[in-house]
Amino acid sequence: MFGDEILRSGFPGIRDFPERARRAQLDSYIARITDSELTANGVRVRHPASMRAWLRAYAAATSTDANYEAILAAATPGEADKPASETVRGYREALSRLFVVDPVPAWIPSFSPLRRLNKAPKHHLVDPALAARLVGVGREGLLRGQGTSMTPAGSTWFGALFESLVTQSVRTYAEGAAVGHLRTKGGQQEIDLIVETDNLRVLAIEVKVSESVTPRDTLHLNWLESKLGDRLVDKVVINTGPYAYRTKDGTAIVPLSLLSP
Repeated sequence: MFGDEILRSGFPGIRDFPERARRAQLDSYIARITDSELTANGVRVRHPASMRAWLRAYAAATSTDANYEAILAAATPGEADKPASETVRGYREALSRLFVVDPVPAWIPSFSPLRRLNKAPKHHLVDPALAARLVGVGREGLLRGQGTSMTPAGSTWFGALFESLVTQSVRTYAEGAAVGHLRTKGGQQEIDLIVETDNLRVLAIEVKVSESVTPRDTLHLNWLESKLGDRLVDKVVINTGPYAYRTKDGTAIVPLSLLSP
């Protein structure tokens, strides 16, 4: 079910297309971005193939905070003559302006006891279907875990795209609020999504690719609650299960199907 939803795309104009036509539209969109729209936005692309390779590597880093040097290395394996860092930075900034690259920034709270927070963004494209298409994985491959990915050990490519789908939904519903992610230096605590309103109230969200939720899955949410107190309005785990309920520690368990259109 969620594999299909990931690949259907969030672009309303193509969601209901047959699979083959949808793939063709995504391919056309990628080609238009790399071959013409960047140039139209003042970015000189000397080697479009290198640009597409970088974009594929970025897609493979979906839902991670991999550094940009690692992404560039993945885009140019074994190549001594790599694009200059300022060239890649120009690509990235232009793709952000075109809302193709749409990272989730690190959450740096105001008036908070939290210290030693990682400031790296978490990488996302505007649409998880676009990431899947760039990596070249379809429905069956996605469910089998195929597709080159930069996800950490113990994580899956399907999990990365599921998180990206959740992120897309949360950003849509959180319009007007800031959406970030939290990771302490060293990775002792990580929370996938932090939604903060203008009055500094915080909603903390974990994403889990499972129908079941264990106390271990709410540990970091409870840690944040101990730090923020009443500023934390709720703790949520979004998962693949069929039921919404609350755990004994007060965490709301919410199936993604309740958020999807």
